[in-house]
Amino acid sequence: MDRAARIAATSACGALLVACTDTPSEPPSSPPPATAPAVAEVVGVVGTALGDPLPGLTASQLAAFTRGRELFERTFVEKSGLGPMFNASSCAECHGEPEEGGVSGAAGDEVETHFSVPGPDASCDPLTNAGGFVHQDSVAPRLFKFTGLIEEPLPAVAYEEGQRTTVDLFGMGLLDAVPAATLLSLADPNDANNDGISGRAHLTSAGDVGKFGRKANEGSLTRFNAGALLNEMGITNRLNPVENTIGGAPIPGGVDISADPELSNSNLDDLNAFVFFLAPPPPLPLTPQARFGRDLFAAVGCAGCHVPSLTTGDVGVAALSLKQVSAFTDLLLHDMGPELADMCLDKATAAEFRTEPLMGARFAEQFLHDGRASTIPEAIGYHGGEGSRARNKFFNLSSAQRAALAAYVNSL
Repeated sequence: MDRAARIAATSACGALLVACTDTPSEPPSSPPPATAPAVAEVVGVVGTALGDPLPGLTASQLAAFTRGRELFERTFVEKSGLGPMFNASSCAECHGEPEEGGVSGAAGDEVETHFSVPGPDASCDPLTNAGGFVHQDSVAPRLFKFTGLIEEPLPAVAYEEGQRTTVDLFGMGLLDAVPAATLLSLADPNDANNDGISGRAHLTSAGDVGKFGRKANEGSLTRFNAGALLNEMGITNRLNPVENTIGGAPIPGGVDISADPELSNSNLDDLNAFVFFLAPPPPLPLTPQARFGRDLFAAVGCAGCHVPSLTTGDVGVAALSLKQVSAFTDLLLHDMGPELADMCLDKATAAEFRTEPLMGARFAEQFLHDGRASTIPEAIGYHGGEGSRARNKFFNLSSAQRAALAAYVNSL
């Protein structure tokens, strides 16, 4: 199947890295007068409301998006493929919880545990043969009946561990459509410009440029979605047709009662269409304070990694092609220092994390990969390594300036 067909056709069930760079410009010294009029600055492709599809979809694409939303919100049970080990029984349980007033595709408040094992030669074992790198905290009734397990066993080997929050999915299809060449052009792995950062593209073991996941370990949103179906819900599909083992041990006979693959190809395509075609949230009109903060965002150096705009390539789908995306990310790996370091994944080290997109940041209630921060300034304060210069410049600002920069991010 070609790329256009895949895009036109599983959702990620699976935060804010303000890794920034230095810049020679000086921060503005004071905000504009409070009487200055607010100006709405909406750049790029936006929907009219949170959870809307991208504009410009064909009738068939919109129909697939609608069917995909229904699948995204469906609660799975053992007979329909849930488990035997899982973290959620629906995609929306982690991403939005619409039954509780949320929006399908939004971030959730869950924090789950991931594992990996670093090797002596800079390799990283994602424990594929021992159940995978995502820990499942629940089991289906038949697995409990046969084994007495209440969650996936912990790895039997020495491992690194990381906590991961659930991100939103808005605009992810547009990020998938950003050419790999764009990311490679933004990379500066040897810090040739001597600005203190050395962001690098994650050239994954699959042979592509990584974009998705906290470690940019996956270059394809289609594969990322399909992997999340398996790792978060135990739902097999055409890209992941075999269930994970139980810590390396096979699933006992009679436990898995749903034939593999448990999600049909057409359902996978529809679910994938929903994720691909979710529009990014429109930014808020900028208040005088937020406009001042936008200038500070650039002057402090945050825009060096949180690149305000990326442009998609021609991927054969009009709604995704040649669009300007206000993503605020370079999708590169940056070394964030020892305090944030936790685990390796693929070719990313324990201290390396992908620059988190800031579109929709105003809806976030917890920040950084593990949710340890509850505000933008707190998240910036944790940034070490390549983010330390911008962090220091931020905390050298006046309290009014810091509040303005945070207000700008909270308008996105």
